[in-house]
Amino acid sequence: YCEHGLGHASTLQRRFGSWHEALHRAGLRPSRSRIGISDTELFENLRDIWTRLARQPSYAEVKAPLSQFSNGTYENRFGTWSEALSRFVEWVNQGETESTSPPPVRDEPRPSSMSTVRRTRREINGRLRFSVLVRDGFTCRSCGYSPLKRPGFELEVDHIIPWSKGGETVPENLEAKCERCNNGKSNAFEV
Repeated sequence: YCEHGLGHASTLQRRFGSWHEALHRAGLRPSRSRIGISDTELFENLRDIWTRLARQPSYAEVKAPLSQFSNGTYENRFGTWSEALSRFVEWVNQGETESTSPPPVRDEPRPSSMSTVRRTRREINGRLRFSVLVRDGFTCRSCGYSPLKRPGFELEVDHIIPWSKGGETVPENLEAKCERCNNGKSNAFEV
């Protein structure tokens, strides 16, 4: 603005209180993230991205239009993208009690007496997927790996009793699995 405007940027800052307010009043978007973004705002934004993608977002995906804040904002606040994800998981799990802690890692699927009449759809929507990942502590229930321990490692949400064997798409029949464990399981479980 100082090079091409009719005055100096400081004139607008004095008139409107801040450069961001001047841009807002002119109907323009700020060219950089605003100052004073809270951790909660960053985590809520990350939760929204994760829910929309139905998986953990990669570093490169944290940008407009999917994200309100750039990946650099997370790096500047937390030091690294991995640390931002680690702090996000802590924030998501904040306030949980012992009774809502993730279930222990199992070797065998849980038996169930689910009926063959379908009550739910096979597809797992983003909101349900995210709630299962939170419940399971963002950790594969079979091998224990987590995206926080291995960058680039992604989790899936899978039916414990396969859909093809009568399993329903309900939280009690869903669990977090890494791609390797999920592909290895297939629908081989016998009801």
